[in-house]
Amino acid sequence: MPAWLIVLLCAVIAVAFFVVGMSLTLMIKGHHIDSEISTNKDMQRLGIKCAVQETREADGTADCADSHSAAGCSGNCGACDIEHKTTR
Repeated sequence: MPAWLIVLLCAVIAVAFFVVGMSLTLMIKGHHIDSEISTNKDMQRLGIKCAVQETREADGTADCADSHSAAGCSGNCGACDIEHKTTR
């Protein structure tokens, strides 16, 4: 067997393994894996925060350290803008 064919087969097997794994997770749990900080209850319970929010808290520029009420920072990394633009 040529080397490129072995590499191709290994790649296809690896992708198939991950697809089957994700499918089993979806079938067993009944929902997709929740990896978003703002919606994952376990991450919130452990006090895990968005990296942008942690940096702002360390710098003292966090408007929304614990309140989650300010627009643009809800504990969701997608909602935290890196430039920290506020609409006032």
